[in-house]
Amino acid sequence: MSRRRRADRRPVVSDAKYNSALVARLVNTVMDGGKKNLAQRIVYGALEVIAEKNPGASPLEVLQRAVDNAKPRIETKARRVGGATYQVPMEVPVDRQNSLAMRWIVMFADARKGIPMKDALAAEVMEAYLGQGNAIRKRDDVHKMAQANKAFAHFRW
Repeated sequence: MSRRRRADRRPVVSDAKYNSALVARLVNTVMDGGKKNLAQRIVYGALEVIAEKNPGASPLEVLQRAVDNAKPRIETKARRVGGATYQVPMEVPVDRQNSLAMRWIVMFADARKGIPMKDALAAEVMEAYLGQGNAIRKRDDVHKMAQANKAFAHFRW
């Protein structure tokens, strides 16, 4: 980590098809090895699968609700105090909440073997939308960990 200055946050350019910054960030999260075209095909395919399964709701609304449901509100960070390391519960900044939620959804979709990535991503987004699935379980584990370490909250600074 550089000690000179903080990195500037570059704005995420909205994607071309849905004109949404959330979809563009999801494409960037799915992208592996700089293959953005492939990542766009996966994400757009997943959104089409979601639209087929939920004809009443917009796929963008489903994605937004899924990310909102998977966002962690509080997490633990390691703090060294007097030679001991404590897991101190801290509130998560909004940008990191979005990043973690999307990262978890993509990670658990990628872990589903035997089905195409667009179908796995669509299934994971749908499960997060309904308030269940692996990303929600991960969020609950993070919250439980923070709750268990509430006694060390006074080390926050």
